[in-house]
Amino acid sequence: MRLKPNQSEFVARKIAIDLINAPFVRLLKGKDDVAAAAKKIIDENLELEKELDGKVRELIDENYDEIEIQQADERQLFFMIKKRLAPEYGVIMNYDDRYSDISHKILDELYEEYLIEYEVNDNQVKNVIFKAFKDFAKSYEEIDDVVYNKIRSLEKEVMPGSEEYDILYERYFKEELVRRGMM
Repeated sequence: MRLKPNQSEFVARKIAIDLINAPFVRLLKGKDDVAAAAKKIIDENLELEKELDGKVRELIDENYDEIEIQQADERQLFFMIKKRLAPEYGVIMNYDDRYSDISHKILDELYEEYLIEYEVNDNQVKNVIFKAFKDFAKSYEEIDDVVYNKIRSLEKEVMPGSEEYDILYERYFKEELVRRGMM
């Protein structure tokens, strides 16, 4: 699952909670500090991907006439170009590999900033962080369905895409994360 910028806070909080609950990790500062450090690393990675996407769009726009003549599938072309340019931007396309890499970076940041300490193998702690990514991805679809159904069941009809819908969606999404112990 591809993370969206507004989800980095949720994943970062999930990481902090999972680290608190790991018996072999001790937080030296609060949960908020750990979540903020994790969010910073996640946001940096998302920014790299945003820059990559911008470059791919730019290349497609520059060659739009040729793409039209060749009747190329723009979506497929976007992905192929992105895959080719990804290493230049430091973006890993395989999400398991990407979340593993980000997990290592988060672990390094937490350790270097004296936010956590542990007396086990680094991989054990990294796996807690990685699992938080995987759990969030798995739960996202379920939560999205729950939130959508809550909004649909309201007496007042709320149109998807409207500001009111977005506000309700965000509120119900956070409530569901809290209910599941992910925030």
